[in-house]
Amino acid sequence: MIELKNIEKRFGTNLVLKDVSVAMNEGSVTALIGPSGGGKSTLLRCINLLEIPTSGTVRIGEEALTFRPGARVPFRDIQRLRRQTGMVFQNFQLFPHRTALENVMEGLVTVLKWPQDRARARAMELLEKVGMAAKADAWPATLSGGQQQRVAIARALAPSPRVLLCDEPTSALDPELAQEVVDVLGQLAREGTTMVMATHDLRLASKVADEVVFLDAGTIVEKGPAEGIFSNPAHQRTRRFIATLRQEQEAARAKEA
Repeated sequence: MIELKNIEKRFGTNLVLKDVSVAMNEGSVTALIGPSGGGKSTLLRCINLLEIPTSGTVRIGEEALTFRPGARVPFRDIQRLRRQTGMVFQNFQLFPHRTALENVMEGLVTVLKWPQDRARARAMELLEKVGMAAKADAWPATLSGGQQQRVAIARALAPSPRVLLCDEPTSALDPELAQEVVDVLGQLAREGTTMVMATHDLRLASKVADEVVFLDAGTIVEKGPAEGIFSNPAHQRTRRFIATLRQEQEAARAKEA
């Protein structure tokens, strides 16, 4: 169970998240959607404390932290909660001087102090899972964007996190390469991996997500089952956003064709 309760996030005087509360079940996939600047990526980053909430409570499983304005939270407590998450970034962020295999091994060896042989076996298992075993010895610069993102997913999964967080995992990719990533995330979802993703990609959200949370101006406008949100949203603001997103993606596909 992931629970965010009364989350507020300020950057100086700018209030980015306003009293956001949402719960996500173990084994579920939740898509955070909404316009740019609506708060979805900030909310995602508050889950693993890459952004520290100004106030509110973050819970992952049995671990919970409560934040208050001006109150300092010990770094060891932040690390304890953060270690339950794996993060997939928009722009891959692979180490350019490490092979695909070494990128997946890096956290296991450096942070968790696994022996090389154990880390190598785990990394190869995950590269196989994401369809990248044949590229284990390749340098990131020689891989396509879709291949790099699949390696990044394997790296995020390496320490067996409780939840996989994906921040716009397909937005830097063209439609064909994005489909590779959608397929991998879809397979992980079918296997019961708990995921939370911030995305503009309706193809990804509709294929993979169980639940959808629509954020605008730092507040939750609507949340519910993905099928209902995409087929018959309750709020006019949600309907307008989804219609606009569909038009943009149809235009992008027509341009590619």
